[in-house]
Amino acid sequence: MPKPLTDQEKRKQISVRGLAGVENVSDLKTNFNRHLHFTLVKDRNVATKRDYYFALANTVRDHLVGRWIRTQQHYYEKDPKRVYYLSLEFYMGRTLQNTMVNLALENACDEATYQLGLDMEELQDIEEDAGLGNGGLGRLAACFLDSMASLGLAAYGYGIRYEFGIFNQKIVNGWQVEEADDWLRYGNPWEKARPEYMRPVHFYGRVEHTPEGVKWVDTQVVLALPYDTPVPGYRNNVVNTMRLWSAKAPCDFNLKDFNVGGYIQAVLDRNLAENISRVLYPNDNFFEGKELRLKQEYFVVAATLQDIVRRFKSSKFGSTEVVRVDLSTLPDKVAIQLNDTHPALAIPELMRILLDTEHQTWEKAWDIVTRTCAYTNHTVLPEALERWPIDLFQNLLPRHLEIIFEINRRHLERIANLYPGDHDRLRRMSLVEEGDQKKINMAHLCIVGSHAVNGVARIHSDIIKATLFKDFYEVDPHKFQNKTNGITPRRWLVMCNPGLAEVIAERIGEDYIRDLGQLKNLLEFVDDDSLIRDIAKVKQENKLKFSAYLEEHYKVKINPNSMFDVQVKRIHEYKRQLLNCLHIITLYNRIKKEPNKNWTPRTIMIGGKAAPGYHTAKLIIRLITAVGDIVNHDEVVGDRLKVIFLENYKVTLAEKIIPASDLSEQISTAGTEASGTGNMKFMLNGALTIGTMDGANVEMAEEAGEENLFIFGMRVDDVDAMDKNGYDAMEYYNRIPELKLAMDQIAGGYFSPDQHDLFKDIVNMLLHHDRWVKMLIFLPSAMVLIPLSSDPSQQNPKEWTKMVIHNIAGCGKFSSDRTISQYAREIWGMEPSLERIPAPDDPHKNGNLRNGLET
Repeated sequence: MPKPLTDQEKRKQISVRGLAGVENVSDLKTNFNRHLHFTLVKDRNVATKRDYYFALANTVRDHLVGRWIRTQQHYYEKDPKRVYYLSLEFYMGRTLQNTMVNLALENACDEATYQLGLDMEELQDIEEDAGLGNGGLGRLAACFLDSMASLGLAAYGYGIRYEFGIFNQKIVNGWQVEEADDWLRYGNPWEKARPEYMRPVHFYGRVEHTPEGVKWVDTQVVLALPYDTPVPGYRNNVVNTMRLWSAKAPCDFNLKDFNVGGYIQAVLDRNLAENISRVLYPNDNFFEGKELRLKQEYFVVAATLQDIVRRFKSSKFGSTEVVRVDLSTLPDKVAIQLNDTHPALAIPELMRILLDTEHQTWEKAWDIVTRTCAYTNHTVLPEALERWPIDLFQNLLPRHLEIIFEINRRHLERIANLYPGDHDRLRRMSLVEEGDQKKINMAHLCIVGSHAVNGVARIHSDIIKATLFKDFYEVDPHKFQNKTNGITPRRWLVMCNPGLAEVIAERIGEDYIRDLGQLKNLLEFVDDDSLIRDIAKVKQENKLKFSAYLEEHYKVKINPNSMFDVQVKRIHEYKRQLLNCLHIITLYNRIKKEPNKNWTPRTIMIGGKAAPGYHTAKLIIRLITAVGDIVNHDEVVGDRLKVIFLENYKVTLAEKIIPASDLSEQISTAGTEASGTGNMKFMLNGALTIGTMDGANVEMAEEAGEENLFIFGMRVDDVDAMDKNGYDAMEYYNRIPELKLAMDQIAGGYFSPDQHDLFKDIVNMLLHHDRWVKMLIFLPSAMVLIPLSSDPSQQNPKEWTKMVIHNIAGCGKFSSDRTISQYAREIWGMEPSLERIPAPDDPHKNGNLRNGLET
């Protein structure tokens, strides 16, 4: 049972956690007991901890419902332009605490649960993560939803309600083993099914060209059932909607078989339709051309566009009937943002609706589509770019293939007029790639069909203009923009690191939570001993808490006074966990060689999931665990070096480890990481970055001062030059003794004594087929990384903490509020607002509100 807060502690925490007034606490307790009794049908004699979690979740959700309904009413009154964020991934994590933060209920809920004899942290731990994403792309979508609500934008997130999210990772005998993430097993208190808005989605069939128009006939129908989740803004009474679609077979699905006695099989076959929303594909930055994946991509697009058109036609206050029949004004009222190429089919689908259903001319329809749609690119890696085989398209979506061919014909006609006789350019810019198997290039479709194309960090946006989309940039330079990614400070500071949030609020006030640029005011206090002391104290408290967590869950005792050196992200060669491994081995060898030297203790933690079919990534995990086994049991090394692989890295684990970290590893090969957002989360929480000039690291160094990060390695131009001139790993292997020793230990079975050739594939790759690690930069990395173990700034904690303050103060740019404000003004043609809308219990100026929640 938690110790009650003293009055002084309560006063300190009021500003960022909300008031715990007597009435609030009393109401919460009453509603908690009401839900336990009436919703869960339990009393305190038989209720489980899970019951208590659900009772608390429903109690908090009650505070959302009135605001949710009022927000939708507000939008119908004002008839604003609405933005639709289409994403195949929304990596939401947990909802309870985030909702309490945004509604200022944390202190009241803490006090209420304490008075009920319950432990708030225990209840929060029962909630399953909504792991409907692989990594950065899905988590970015979640941060964007938070910011869109906090900025008062009429915004909707649309995606798929996967029955199974990203797999749970177990480490068994050092290897990754995948387990299904059955996150809905106990129900989800945050969602509301909306069967009244169910929509049909068509597949297969054939196309008929008739005098009355084009018809797509003999299709197979799958129903899309929407589930709505509220998305609260930060203390502004705005609650937006995330609508996720679940696939359902229609009642008559295959039941014609019933006539020949196949009833049972016909019912069983309904699964084929419902498999569409069964599972998230666990691949990030890798394209897998599976029919089920293409079905998922069309499913979410087709259902969403029906919803968008329906809402556009009836979005006039006081009307439930169609009031807009002319879709030519759609771009004035609707913005569709495509989160990578996964929802690219929105372009041909909207064309199909406008041509075949609304009977617009091609020219008019195309004008509407291009003014409505915008595309965000998330990667330059060639293996990540979606290229769908034409025969798959022809079978599954024959009408869309016709439309894409016509888009391409008109597009190439334009290019041919601009560049007569340049056949190679036509080939490069075509939406259809020739070869053994013709394919549709979805990125090209997105660029041609959008009015704006953006990268997600300045360096990334420059690279796509200079390389990946160079031809398109030359033709339409006005389309290309940059929108550097951001993170929501509500989840990634106020919620996960309340101690630091409070220390900052005491110095500069709490308005920075809605305007992160105010963090620069901390620079006035950079030499203030009390701030330096408070920030160091918060970090140490977070480290102690996380050390206890590690001891409980990993049965490993670590030194909380050691430097926490952390690399958490998906396991991929370009993110270079292998370079980190080579560094660990070198540091281990140095300690073994000079055991009496005054080494700063270091705990190196690496976490992340490998795609199930990615052999090299799984082997990298095995190498990390093998190195950890040797290092952690070496008595000569003791607690001066520990290596831990963090199992099942997810949003909730990130919220624990990031506030406790001292050093953040962001070491991708320059020119490969589009942006990164983990780097921003560490920076905001007072960890110093060691990294390459890649992705958003470049802008982080500008904002905080490059002297306050540890930058190493080649720049993009250096990598390009090396790729042109050739790269001989053996040269560096033979020239750098420490590197040779580390490689020989891996190759010779030092870390795998029972299977000497276990890591032969890694050694072979590093020496002969290395795209990413490039041992050349092991030398400068060793010069920068390793001396940190006896770095003067580590020996002088005050100087280290001053660097931390510079980093936190430089974080203002990396709020997703800034990112979304730029999207709104520069792409969507909308104006963000920090105004509060009236709370549900405020008397309303207009009594003629439609009842209920129309979304």
